[in-house]
Amino acid sequence: MKIGILGTRGVPNYHGGFEQFAEYFSVYLSQEKHDVYVYNSSSHPYQKNTFNGVNIIHCYDPEDKIGTPGQFIYDLNCILDSRKRNFDILLQLGYTSSTIWYRLLPKNAIIITNMDGLEWKRSKYSKPVQKFLKYAEKLGVISSNYLISDSIGIQNYLKQTYNVDSKYIAYGAELFKTPNPEILKEYQVEAYKYNMLIARLEPENNIETILDGVVSSNKKTPFLVVGKHDVNAFGAYLKNKFQNHSHIQFIGGIYNLEHLNNLRYHSNLYFHGHSVGGTNPSLLEAMSSKALIIANDNEFNKTILNNNAFYFKTPEDVKVYVETLDKADHSSKLTGCYNQINEQFNWNIINKEYLDYFKACKGEF
Repeated sequence: MKIGILGTRGVPNYHGGFEQFAEYFSVYLSQEKHDVYVYNSSSHPYQKNTFNGVNIIHCYDPEDKIGTPGQFIYDLNCILDSRKRNFDILLQLGYTSSTIWYRLLPKNAIIITNMDGLEWKRSKYSKPVQKFLKYAEKLGVISSNYLISDSIGIQNYLKQTYNVDSKYIAYGAELFKTPNPEILKEYQVEAYKYNMLIARLEPENNIETILDGVVSSNKKTPFLVVGKHDVNAFGAYLKNKFQNHSHIQFIGGIYNLEHLNNLRYHSNLYFHGHSVGGTNPSLLEAMSSKALIIANDNEFNKTILNNNAFYFKTPEDVKVYVETLDKADHSSKLTGCYNQINEQFNWNIINKEYLDYFKACKGEF
């Protein structure tokens, strides 16, 4: 098949979840002898025309010059180019800035869209932006031949809201196999004697709830907050609110995966407060790193973690966990998460599920 992938800044991954998926999946497709093309932003650091057997199409992207409107221009340029390529399948990753151009999508390609999370629920967006994102979501549904949901929660939401079916295919992760406690020295913590979270510092990630519980606890275990705290008002608010609690350390964003995996692996408790969206990549990475996970009690997290985690709703829940849980006492949950990654969420399985679905959509099954 001739397959195009758009909706990301490009490969190799220098940005985030969809870019990571696009890299793994496109290389897999190439290895399976398919003719695969990934659209790359003109500002992407990788400027070659191929990557590990994948064809790269560079499209003009003015986002670095004009900000968010540039995303819409970039997506328009990608879609206009796709009309010339005679793709069998065009995979759209997300809908935020692409679906307004849906009438320009190539008529002879099968359009498959991964609907991502509930972007319009994110509190960082103003009411008008949330309204637009809800509209863009609807356009994504009506303009696609087939839909993919990366969580059962999103699949249920699409069925209930739009009465449409979607194929559930989760996100993937690699198993973490090489612990290196020496890395902890850089962060001035000792193995299994600190707790942590990794997240964008936004209200829907329940960071304030977690930290309120941490400060109310009688145990003053060091707590690492990993995420940029200087890019938005809420991050600044959190850092200011908890600045007098010396055991809470805002250490900024970390983008070295080896460091992140080791911090997760050697933590005592790992808090995951995300409440909006589908399968979160950082959650799967925590599972693969044998972190003892305390997750926000919601459908998205529970359909992934099942009984292999603890769940919180309130600061009081967090306080109790901080005071009573010891990672060494819950090896069965760690093993359960690790086995889930190996058996359900590893990239080989996810890539094959996508390709099998593509073949079914094209009528080859």
